Amino acid sequence: MSERPPLIDKKFAGRVDWNLMRTFIDIVRAGGIGAAARQLNRQQPSISAALKRLEDHVGATLLHRTSTGVEMTVAGKAMMALCEDMLESARMMPHQIAQATKRVEGIVRIQIISGLVSPEFDEAIASFHRRNPGIHIEIRVSPWRQVLDALEQGEVEIGVGYDSSVRGSLMYEPLLVECQQLYCSRSNPHFGHRVSRVGELKDEAFVLTGEDEIELITHLRRRYRLGTKVSGMAEDINEVRRLIVHGVGIGFLPVLAAEADVAKGRLWPLLHADFEPSYDIFLLARTEPARDTATQLFWDEVLRRVRAKQRA
Repeated sequence: MSERPPLIDKKFAGRVDWNLMRTFIDIVRAGGIGAAARQLNRQQPSISAALKRLEDHVGATLLHRTSTGVEMTVAGKAMMALCEDMLESARMMPHQIAQATKRVEGIVRIQIISGLVSPEFDEAIASFHRRNPGIHIEIRVSPWRQVLDALEQGEVEIGVGYDSSVRGSLMYEPLLVECQQLYCSRSNPHFGHRVSRVGELKDEAFVLTGEDEIELITHLRRRYRLGTKVSGMAEDINEVRRLIVHGVGIGFLPVLAAEADVAKGRLWPLLHADFEPSYDIFLLARTEPARDTATQLFWDEVLRRVRAKQRA
């Protein structure tokens, strides 16, 4: 089926009914006109008529009906992206007006994994505080599973952490890719040498991170029988680093968290760089309910900086 060529209407913004765009989004998200009518408790002909009016306004076919629902045309995909942007702008309007008039107060509760190193996250905190000095920022540190649980239970509004799966109640925005490396202290005989065969380290005394250990690291250790001889343990990455630096045992650490000690000659990376396990760290929040203004402004501040880095 051929698509209608779009019309360029310079008065489009003044002519179009903005509610038609909302209906268009509802049709796409519901997967069909009938499904949208049921969700909106409206008659199907009225939904079909709204779609046709919007297509007449833009001068292009936006959706094709299929046996399973509807399929967006090229014009429809462009319209969907624009409609979602406009809805997001409308949703943010009261938050940004409150910020502009300096009326924003409240608390932003954040729970993060230990040892987090993210310039974008740090810069977001600094910028957010300058713009919103009346908002109190509360940060808790915990193992990654507790970050997820605290979010689901409503104890905090924003989290930063790892997840081995996907929880339907949470939304995930990639913050950074974190790498880990296996380190030893200057007093260890392996200091200054890279290990080609990881299994050679199976008899080494090991420092574990307890519940904060990333599952990828757990699988790697078990594969090579690392950590069968445990000499130390801490739930906080900074305390694990302390134990390794002082020769209690070898252990895994995030590369950025160990960077300063490596530069000062206190720690040595035992694995070749191409063997370093890596994984995503996410900015996390509940999908429902809607965030308050203070939390929403902080969320947007972090995302703005992360996306600016991705575009650079």
